[in-house]
Amino acid sequence: MTPEELAGVREDLEAFAAELFEGFFRADQRRWGQAYVRGLLLDGRRKSVEPMAARLGEDGNRQALAHFITSSPWDPAHVRARLAWRMCEAIGPEALIIDDTGFLKDGDASACVSRQYTGTAGKVTNCQVGVSVHLATDRASAAIDWRLFVPPSWDPASAEADAIKVARRTRCGIPGRVGHVEKWQLALDMIDETLSWGIDIPLVVADAGYGDAAAFRHGLEERGLPYVVGISGRHTAHPADAHPVQPVYAGTGRPPKMQYPEPAQTVKDLVIAAGRAAARPVSWREGSRPGKGRSGVRSMYSRFVALRIRPAGRGVRRAVDDPELPERWLLAEWPATEPEPVQFWLSNLPSGMPLATLVRLAKLRWRIEHDYREMKQALGLAHFEGRTWAGWHHHVTLVSAAHAFCTLQRLARHPKDPAQV
Repeated sequence: MTPEELAGVREDLEAFAAELFEGFFRADQRRWGQAYVRGLLLDGRRKSVEPMAARLGEDGNRQALAHFITSSPWDPAHVRARLAWRMCEAIGPEALIIDDTGFLKDGDASACVSRQYTGTAGKVTNCQVGVSVHLATDRASAAIDWRLFVPPSWDPASAEADAIKVARRTRCGIPGRVGHVEKWQLALDMIDETLSWGIDIPLVVADAGYGDAAAFRHGLEERGLPYVVGISGRHTAHPADAHPVQPVYAGTGRPPKMQYPEPAQTVKDLVIAAGRAAARPVSWREGSRPGKGRSGVRSMYSRFVALRIRPAGRGVRRAVDDPELPERWLLAEWPATEPEPVQFWLSNLPSGMPLATLVRLAKLRWRIEHDYREMKQALGLAHFEGRTWAGWHHHVTLVSAAHAFCTLQRLARHPKDPAQV
């Protein structure tokens, strides 16, 4: 925003900040919290402390801003809870979306920096990785919780621990109790935290980085949560009409357990066996490119196959105390121009779910990519130059607050137009 635009919404921002920072006992924390959010909202190429301070006028105290974000002892979870309450009310979420994003780094002194894969760069590179959860509908979305991923090299209890990185933990302020945890487990931890705030989660959406973990899917089911998650085509399953049978007992040793008479197939092979004729055209939302339809924009469109299957695999069998594996939806995208399906999802939604609804919910993940793009390009998500654990969590929390404020302003201006939010 320009200074003039920000001045026009200053009263709204002050009320929003007062709500978020209500739990701060000290007036100076409330002041610098609001100033930091204003700095993130103001136009400028860099959103690190020094350039923001230069743009903030009377609130441009670089030392105070740096202390507030890096070392002031405020708990970001309290701010995130208030943010979640506010945005849940404003958005009316259809889903909680999970993903992670990379924070590229040149040096190696920041907390949890390591050479690791990130979709941000599309390769293994030197970076931090943050896992986030977002409340979303097709119309609007908001990041409400974050975790910084701790690579095994930063965990003294790991067989892959790097002595130099472990020695940096104290300087970075990484709590002693924090070690390496898989990203899918961080996601479950944030789901539990979101539920503890009193937020209802109608559905969980995630890509194959999370859906491929049977333990993650089982964790969702243990919590009674419906999901639509991406999976890779190599996962195995039986058709829904397959049932286990009791093998003939030879009369010696233990009686054999019930088992499926045919081996499980990959989900990709199951879809290919169903054939191109099983694919149906579905349009799930309006895109951003110009089109010839009534709305003037091109609709997002492809062909999809939906099958009822029984997921197999060792992780699934361990979690199911029954010889008959449960039925689930397998959704596959099979564009008319492709020789085979290109993307797969697994869902525990009810068997009568319409194909168009399954597709729209699976594709809802586009909102998290929209959030990351806006927070990185306009709000300085990846501009934090501090090196501490607390500073990283403080910064991403306040970037989420700035992003939520922008979303609230757009909702107020365009309450019925999803394309404008």
